Amino acid sequence: MQQYRIAILGSGNIGTDLLVKAMRSPHLTCVAFIGRGYTSPGMNKARALGITCSDQSIDYIPEHADEIDLVFDATSAKDHALHAPILKALGKQVIDLTPAKVGPMCVPAVNLDSSLGSSNLNMVTCGGQASIPVAFAIGQTHPEVDYLEVVSSIASKSAGPATRINLDEYIETTEKGLQAFSGAKRTKAILNLNPAVPCIDMQTTIFANVKNPDIEALKRVLDPIVEKIKTYVPGYKILVGPILDGDRIVVMVKVRGRGDYLPEYAGNLDIINCAAIAMAEQFAMNGGN
Repeated sequence: MQQYRIAILGSGNIGTDLLVKAMRSPHLTCVAFIGRGYTSPGMNKARALGITCSDQSIDYIPEHADEIDLVFDATSAKDHALHAPILKALGKQVIDLTPAKVGPMCVPAVNLDSSLGSSNLNMVTCGGQASIPVAFAIGQTHPEVDYLEVVSSIASKSAGPATRINLDEYIETTEKGLQAFSGAKRTKAILNLNPAVPCIDMQTTIFANVKNPDIEALKRVLDPIVEKIKTYVPGYKILVGPILDGDRIVVMVKVRGRGDYLPEYAGNLDIINCAAIAMAEQFAMNGGN
């Protein structure tokens, strides 16, 4: 099979971890690792791996458009809003790892097939990738979801500069994703940065106020979804639930990273990267469609 040629835009932690994951994939080959300077740890890692690097940011891509099939944008929400029209004009397939919400939201375990027709996929947020599959299952089994709240706790060390810059966009995008996939009337997303040492693994708790809660029906829908997630995020695990707390459904999820470039406790970054790689591989296997 001819490998799908990818470029990674953004040389921070997410972009560098994506590079390592892409290099392990039998379907993807990284033809460019792109940032704004050659001195970052990510650039040093990419050069050590023999990858073509550039410090020209988005300007590199129009000059090399014929060499690239898909662009991962691992910059920031503000930057992606500027990059998106350029990449669209070039006809490039894009997977957006920022909370920019330019394209339709994608959670592979839930809507992989329907996402293949989009030229710019938004991977929501790390909290969205962890919680939306549960929220979707709740919505599928409970026609009236009054309120859905998601609380994610991550290690402070796993929240780099781009994550911190995008906190407002993270909250807004996660809440919109939860509402879109669950049908909940109201949603709320909370992100806690925990400075504990040793660093904690990512944990996400989903609370849902529903009418006539049915735990058994929820399990029948949720269990197969969790198995799908584990095919691309092996460290995804239901820690608690689904259980009932009064008329409120509670599910707690833990995500342990693969430890490719980032530490294993950085499951929050690992899950969104694994989801993005899963989608890129699907594009590759479908011949780019």
